[in-house]
Amino acid sequence: MLGCLVEKEITTPEYYPLSLNALVHACNQKSNRDPLMNLDEDGVRNALRALGEQALARSASGDSRVAKYEHRLADMFNFTRPQTAIFCELLLRGPQTPGELRNRAERMHPFEDLNVVQSTLKHLMERQPPLVKLLPRQPGNKEARYAHLLSGDVEVRKTPPAKETAVFSNPVENARMTELETEIAALQKEIADLKMQFAEFRKQFE
Repeated sequence: MLGCLVEKEITTPEYYPLSLNALVHACNQKSNRDPLMNLDEDGVRNALRALGEQALARSASGDSRVAKYEHRLADMFNFTRPQTAIFCELLLRGPQTPGELRNRAERMHPFEDLNVVQSTLKHLMERQPPLVKLLPRQPGNKEARYAHLLSGDVEVRKTPPAKETAVFSNPVENARMTELETEIAALQKEIADLKMQFAEFRKQFE
């Protein structure tokens, strides 16, 4: 829920702070969430109460007759915009690689390259207490992932080794397979981005 408040402040500032109903919808949206949630108003109220006790969220003052809520991440941690974007993505979608974080956080802050993402992660890891940690690389994965520590330390589940992909003896076939994998990954990202843009566009008329 904290990630939802941060995300909406950046991506749809005209609708921020959020009403209880808008916050329920934000938590339950299908794009940019992992895992997907299905919260009701009571669940959101309980979460808001817990965040309030940690000084991470509060009721927003204003002229609106409807109660609205805002996060206090900036007050608590004094994040830069890159740090806010990266930390928000970790809150919304769990442990991720630097490449995944760069692609997914781009809607909140554009990162020039992976070096900037890794530098941002390093700063978050070096805070006292640290807010991010590097997880051990899992069998079958090429890259290690990073996780936030706002909810405490992260336990890494041991997963069975992934099935090895077929390797062709022909170098040309190997190169073609790599090219196809890259194209598929790019198409999947484009589809995810289009879904996100359509969802945000449709919300403007709800």
